[in-house]
Amino acid sequence: MPGEDSETRRNCIPIIHTRGTHYEVGFDVGRTFSGIIQNFLKIADYLQAYLRAYETPEGRKGYEDTLNSVKNSFPQYIRELEGVADGAGVPFHQLFLLHMDDIILAAAKTNIIGEPTGCSTICINENGNELLGHTEDALACTMNHYYFVSAHIISEEPQGKWGVKEEKFTSLCYAGHLPGYTMSYNHHGLVFSINTLSSKNLRPGKIPRYFITRALLAAKNFVEAQQILRDTGCGVADGCSVNMTFLKQEGDRVFHNAEIAPPLDDSNESRLNILTISPQECIYHVNSYLRLKESESNERMLDSSIARLKTFEEYKKPKNKEDLKRMLSDIQHNKHRVFRSQIGDHVKTICVGIFDLVERTLSLYSDRPIENDPIVVLPLDILK
Repeated sequence: MPGEDSETRRNCIPIIHTRGTHYEVGFDVGRTFSGIIQNFLKIADYLQAYLRAYETPEGRKGYEDTLNSVKNSFPQYIRELEGVADGAGVPFHQLFLLHMDDIILAAAKTNIIGEPTGCSTICINENGNELLGHTEDALACTMNHYYFVSAHIISEEPQGKWGVKEEKFTSLCYAGHLPGYTMSYNHHGLVFSINTLSSKNLRPGKIPRYFITRALLAAKNFVEAQQILRDTGCGVADGCSVNMTFLKQEGDRVFHNAEIAPPLDDSNESRLNILTISPQECIYHVNSYLRLKESESNERMLDSSIARLKTFEEYKKPKNKEDLKRMLSDIQHNKHRVFRSQIGDHVKTICVGIFDLVERTLSLYSDRPIENDPIVVLPLDILK
């Protein structure tokens, strides 16, 4: 019988197509994937550290302050997460703690022991080869605990601080997590992937990055994307990097990489640094700040990032999909591999995604793409 342990790589990617309100979509996701979500909460060891922090007075205050900030800015996404919790039959506060991540530990003044988690992204902008490739790397317990959500959300009244009435998107999701934090696209033509960044300056009471990237799924254009990431009025509580492009933009294809960090002192907006990748250029981004001046907390993540960037720089400049597949499959480094699959690793590459912006497809691989066919190729469903 196939095992459920973190060493067993399943050639399976579930997907749900759902339409409704935020709560209804969340409930459908929770109900459909209840077994995966319940099992993930049992085996995610780090959740226990979050729960212990939550039980302290300082941790509980940080939790409530953060929850209230999200409710003020994005009440619709709280309803969506409540729907996931109700549909899966799990406690809401456990799911919200997953979205707070290490913010809850900072609130409780608990030591943060960082694993070398994170992802590697390559954008290639060549004539006839416009590609965004991404390894989804996560703690080993996440292996086989993910799924695609393809959702169409329609609201009678404008929702949240950006007044959104309609959202339509497809996103890879970790079990029990909102869409938007891995690799995603929406019907306005926004395509993006996320790299986790480990800012030391965690800010309980601000907006967790998971909710900022969830809001990004509603962006119609690059101006709106910047507005969402900057989040004037509050700002992000922790850091990340966004690799993005818009299929419907006029003129030549350009990619953008945005590095986001929490506000300093009394500021009420995220710090943002954006790099544009023009035709005949490419970019590599992993899990360290490359341009924004920010103190980082996770030394193991930094060591891994330095090693993976060095691995990429040893290749010739990638020009096409085969080059991209080869680089994202690299296992040369004895410790910090690009494709992480060694037995006993605390962090695994759970899948690889390649957006082909010429063909308008997303190919998802459950194993090294240089040796395997994609397990699914999804068409990018974009508004005409």
